[in-house]
Amino acid sequence: MRWVIQRVKAANVSVNNQVVGEIEEGLMVLCGIEERDTQEDVDWLIQKTIQMRIFSDEAGKMNRSVMDVEGGILMISQFTLHALTAKGNRPSFIRAAGAQKAKSLYDYTLIQMAANFTGKIGAGVFGADMHISCELDGPVTIIFDSKNR
Repeated sequence: MRWVIQRVKAANVSVNNQVVGEIEEGLMVLCGIEERDTQEDVDWLIQKTIQMRIFSDEAGKMNRSVMDVEGGILMISQFTLHALTAKGNRPSFIRAAGAQKAKSLYDYTLIQMAANFTGKIGAGVFGADMHISCELDGPVTIIFDSKNR
């Protein structure tokens, strides 16, 4: 499972011109699920994400977590994070999980995030054509891959 985490001042996701998820300060998480991923991958990534100290403290050092700053998390499924691009000019998504497995793990992610994180959680709609707006902060972008711990 691969997550791209971006520190944001604000972010929202829309489907059919309707905002379906939004946060103010916090983290926008793009979540790519591959066929071999399990709930254990989700659990590890959630803990890593909510504990990652990438917000500035009083001295300007990145020393505070999203929980410390009482920020939000916006979760967005994105199968293209597992694109294979070595051959040709058209990416292959063969490693991305099929829709049924990916939706199941994405739903599990949202449930577990709510169980482990006390801040606001927003989410995109799995499988939808989504439009994302965000104001990056820093910018700070971190990539987590549960297969490369």
